[in-house]
Parts: sequence; C-alpha cells; structure tokens
Amino acid sequence: MNLCQLFLSDLLIFLHVRAIIVQRERRDKMFSVKVLKANGETKFVGRGEEEVYLVATSKYEEGDQIILEYSGEPRYFVFQADDAMGPALIFVKGIVQVKVPFGEARRGYSPKAFGGSCHYIYARFASREEIEAYRNQALNVYDCHENVNSYPHASANVETRNEAVFAARNAIDGVKANSSHGEWPYASWGINRDPKACLKIDFGNAIETDKIVVYLRADFPHDNWWKQMTFAFSDGSVVTGDLEKLATGQTISFEKRTVTWVEVKELIKAEDESPFPALTQIEVYGRAAEKGGSAR
Repeated sequence: MNLCQLFLSDLLIFLHVRAIIVQRERRDKMFSVKVLKANGETKFVGRGEEEVYLVATSKYEEGDQIILEYSGEPRYFVFQADDAMGPALIFVKGIVQVKVPFGEARRGYSPKAFGGSCHYIYARFASREEIEAYRNQALNVYDCHENVNSYPHASANVETRNEAVFAARNAIDGVKANSSHGEWPYASWGINRDPKACLKIDFGNAIETDKIVVYLRADFPHDNWWKQMTFAFSDGSVVTGDLEKLATGQTISFEKRTVTWVEVKELIKAEDESPFPALTQIEVYGRAAEKGGSAR
C-alpha cells in the first residue's frame, strides 16, 4: 500500500468515526414529550433538540400518561407535565412517566391539575446556572410511586392507609400548607402510627448539602409532633435534628457533605396525647456535585 492509499484509508476511518460521534451527539440532544393512552397509543407528541413543547387539546382519560422520552446520558431537565403545577428541575436517567391521576389518587393534587381540554407541556435541557445554583435539591412536584427514572424521588416504608394525601411524594412537592389534613393543599407524609417509619429521598446524582428545613404538620390538637428526627446520609454520616412544636420551617444546619440520598428516621414523638405526627415538607439545600450535562 503506497502513502496515498494509506492516507485515504486513514481518512475514511476518521470520517466514519466522526460520523458516529456526530450521530451520538445528535441523539443525546434529541428527545420527545408525549401523551399516551392506557393501551400505549400515542395521542399527542412533540419532538426536537434541547427544547420541546406540546399542546394537548383534549380532556385526559383514565390511564393516560405524560411521557418525557430521552435515551441520552443522564442529565438535568426542566420539565412541565402540567401547566397548573408548573415546571420542575429534575435529573433524568431514562424515560419519565407521569400518570394522570384519577379517583382516589387525585386527592393529593390541586383540583386544577390535569384539568380541562387544553394542556401545555414542555421540557428543555437545564442551563448551567440552574444546575449549579444553591437550591432545594429535594423539590419535585411530579414525583410519584411509579417514578423510577427522574429525581429527586421520595419513598417510604409506610404511608397511612396507602392514601394519596399521605404519600411520601407529598413531602417534596413544595406545598407547605400544614394547618389541616386529609385533602389538598394539606397533603402530608403520614406514618400510620408506625414508630419505625422511614422516609428516603434519592437525588439520583451526587449533591453537596449543608442544610435541611423541616415543616411539621401542625393541625393541633389533632396532630402530635416529633421532637427529634435523625438524618442518615449515603456517605455514612448521621445528623440529629431537635424540633419544636411549630408550624413554621425548622432549620437543621451541618457541615457540608457530598451525598446521593438521605433517610429520615428514628422519629421521636412528643408526649402530647395525639397519636398523629406527620411531615408536610422537607427541603434539602445545596448544589449539584456533578454537572450532569448542560445545554447552555
């Protein structure tokens, strides 16, 4: 093989490899948002690169799902599945499914959520400024039991009667109304009187955190309250927080640590007569420790 042939061979290999890289980069920028029927049939779809919006022009039916379909490397998105609930900054590792709530499940949501016959849905890559900002890393208005590919995600070993208004997701939905219980906007995480109740918040990605803010449910005298709770982090560290009988947020500060999840456990109830302590909201403040991709 002469030098000219060798050069052409190397050039063809280079161009082939470059084409594969470009195709992969384009794939990582492509995604879609969809509304699917219960049988998987697509009702509405929007596709694009880096930013996609979709207007769905019909009432939702039981079994409908809102989908963010993305197959690239894990990264942060700003995602709005419902215009009444607003956008959420989430870390995405695969296809995100938001099941439209019907029946008992609707009790944990605003009556305006998913209502009507015109719905504005959108998703976009989060900006570097959004990703790196100091913020509440636990907030996700679209979290649910079925959520497996978007974060933060809340789960618990017990929920009162498995009712939507006492589900773990309520503790990270951003709604802080805590002077009543049993209906939206007074949804909370209820522990069904279980002294071994434990709530876990998985961030999906490493974060640096130095502060937690807790909002106890404060429907006194119906409610009791926790005078102490323990926060166990993925790095093996533990922080104990002392609490008071307050309706306002209570801050627990600690040395900064890098973690991927936190568990809230060892809940010590006060001596009040009521057997019903509950958690309205938990906020975990910090920054993303890993960039997770940024489009802008």
